[in-house]
Amino acid sequence: AVYYNFPHSGAIQGFFDGHPIVNWRHENLMRLFFRSLRTYVKPGGFVKVASNCGAVGVRFSYIIGGALENEFLHIETVPFLEWHLHRYGRSYGDKRDIYKRPDASNNQSYNAQAADRDMVYCFCYAPTGAKLGPQQVRLPPNLKTLNACTDGPFKSVQGKAKETLAQQLHNRFVTEISGTHVG
Repeated sequence: AVYYNFPHSGAIQGFFDGHPIVNWRHENLMRLFFRSLRTYVKPGGFVKVASNCGAVGVRFSYIIGGALENEFLHIETVPFLEWHLHRYGRSYGDKRDIYKRPDASNNQSYNAQAADRDMVYCFCYAPTGAKLGPQQVRLPPNLKTLNACTDGPFKSVQGKAKETLAQQLHNRFVTEISGTHVG
């Protein structure tokens, strides 16, 4: 079995996860995750992805859609608190782990999130034998769209500074979509 707990493509400073300028990254994460599993998971193998049902980054539709595109059948959704592995010690997976350790004994890792809205989406790999084409991905916004953005990190910059920020983000997004690791 493969487990992916609370997937996230990483934050872009100044944008919330659901912002259309950056949300494409979360959708691609799930599409490419399930595509990569086709190499390693045997037919009949299970994949379980835990996420909050109200997540605005990696949405449940991205998880289920990415799975179905790659011949992983959705077999059930289980409330996280009913899952037999629900007591594991969650972490943030970033610099916050250094100074803000999760309370594993009470499973209060994320005190700002409602654990009752966390779900485990369960899939079974059922390849049909048909050859799948290249994985479709959502493309990042173009430079014109980034230059037109007026919120997020763009709300307090103007002129050349705004153009420079737009170019930097565009370069990063083009690098990410090319498959090059960033970070």
